[in-house]
Amino acid sequence: MRGHDWINNSLPDELIVEIFSHLHTKSTRDACSLVCRRWFRLERRTRATLRIGAAHLFLDLLPTRFSSLRNLYIDERLSIPLQLGRKRTAEEDSDLESVCLSDAGLSSLGEGFPNLHRLGLIWCSNVSSDGLTSFARKCSSLKALDLQGCYVGDQGLTAVGQCCKHLEDLNLRFCEGLTDSGLVELAVGVGKSLKSLGVAACAKITDISMEAVGSNCCSLETLSLDSEFIHNKGLLAVAQGCPALKVLKLQCINITDDALKAVGTSCLSLELLALYSFQRFTDKGLRAIGNGCKKLKNLTLIDCYFLSDKGLEAIATGCKELTHLEVNGCHNIGTLGIEYIGRSCQKLTELALLYCHRIGDVSLLEVGQGCKFLQVLHLVDCSSIGDDAMCSIASGCRNIKKLHIRRCYKIGNKGIIAVGKHCTSLIDLSIRFCDRVGDGALTAIAEGCSLRSLNVSGCHQIGDAGVISIARGCPQLCHLDVSVLQNLGDMAMAELGENCTLLKEIVLSHCRQITDVGLTHLVKSCTMLESCQMVYCSGITSAGVATVVSSCPNIKKVLVEKWKVSQRTKRRAGSIIAYLCVDL
Repeated sequence: MRGHDWINNSLPDELIVEIFSHLHTKSTRDACSLVCRRWFRLERRTRATLRIGAAHLFLDLLPTRFSSLRNLYIDERLSIPLQLGRKRTAEEDSDLESVCLSDAGLSSLGEGFPNLHRLGLIWCSNVSSDGLTSFARKCSSLKALDLQGCYVGDQGLTAVGQCCKHLEDLNLRFCEGLTDSGLVELAVGVGKSLKSLGVAACAKITDISMEAVGSNCCSLETLSLDSEFIHNKGLLAVAQGCPALKVLKLQCINITDDALKAVGTSCLSLELLALYSFQRFTDKGLRAIGNGCKKLKNLTLIDCYFLSDKGLEAIATGCKELTHLEVNGCHNIGTLGIEYIGRSCQKLTELALLYCHRIGDVSLLEVGQGCKFLQVLHLVDCSSIGDDAMCSIASGCRNIKKLHIRRCYKIGNKGIIAVGKHCTSLIDLSIRFCDRVGDGALTAIAEGCSLRSLNVSGCHQIGDAGVISIARGCPQLCHLDVSVLQNLGDMAMAELGENCTLLKEIVLSHCRQITDVGLTHLVKSCTMLESCQMVYCSGITSAGVATVVSSCPNIKKVLVEKWKVSQRTKRRAGSIIAYLCVDL
């Protein structure tokens, strides 16, 4: 633009800044900032959100470069250089300590950004209560604070409660230095504004803290608890004191039916309930939820061994607004429970059944007939579900956009052909390790659906014919996983290269018939390719790896055996090559 820079000559800073304010994606803003130095400077002035590592060397410069910043997330894990295969020296360990965010650095951020709304300190191990106290006093308008993995103490949390009266969101995950004293003081200080609280792996936080939350945080809407030190008493207090609760996630082995009954009785606005690894409650607790929480939309049940079909019946009968259901590893829930869901929950849009060996075809027949709005279906290790179930889903749930199936050995060509015939909106299909699915199924999918993502890893009956059909019928394909297909060869690669020019990610690992010739055809037109995984492909040599690296200008990751990377390729693209194994 040198000599003819009409835009920069005509537009003032204020107008360019206004234009930048309407760019909502990070990639677009980053691209604009690289046009020239002026745009780089002005884009930084308008950026509201920043995610960085914890290196303190440039923290003092942030306020001058990002004057409009409102959301700052610092993740110390991004600052640690991984040099695998070599032990760090004492001097390097000292250098790592020096780049960690310190109390002084956090205090400096408070001075530079007094109007900050959201702060995330992820695994910032050098931050203590002193730094948090100093920051809280300078940023009284803070609305969200994430202290995951920070070893701060009660003093710092008390300061937040005293100074940040607008705090709405607090995450205390892996904060091992906290006790009840700090959380109680915070609940008293910001109880009127706090809407979301997460507590996990904090061994010194007990029912005393939850009682304080229940007494002071009447506006609380989201609560996530993962603790073996919280019992019924704590959750009862929250249920009775926080009637506005909408989201509840629990992984607390000492909570029983009595606590869930209180939730069902008091939290009538509950919309999402997730129960993980519960061993001490039964259908009685779930029945209370079904009777009281009529607005429930999302239910997740993981490893809840004492729940049965009767519990799901209560949910189906009472929670007509249910849209999302996940049942994972609940071995006493069978066909009858999902039948109830299919008959009563007509608004269901997403269903996930994982490791449910007692759920059979009849259950999905009911879902197919009753849940016409279903868009997402996950089936993992459901050994009793077969083609009849898939045919019913395909004919009844024609709005399905995402279908993921793994290790369901009774599902074969018949079921997937029905999906291709009826589910024309399908864009994401994953059929992993389904031995009865072959080329005919993929041909039907290609004829009826315009896929953007396909995973057929481990489906041994699929070969060139099926993948060629996909290549010709799904030109919008962006993500493809054909790993562990022993019958797939270069012909399929040539068709993919010719027809699927939008391909961004491909996984070819364990495909022994694919050679350098096939790779050459693949990458000839797939210039948008960003990721290619090709380990244990005996027909691919260092020449094929070099072809991928040199032909794909957007490539970001190549996974391959180390011995297949030549010195020249390593010099040209060492930063994007990942090896299957590292030197130990």
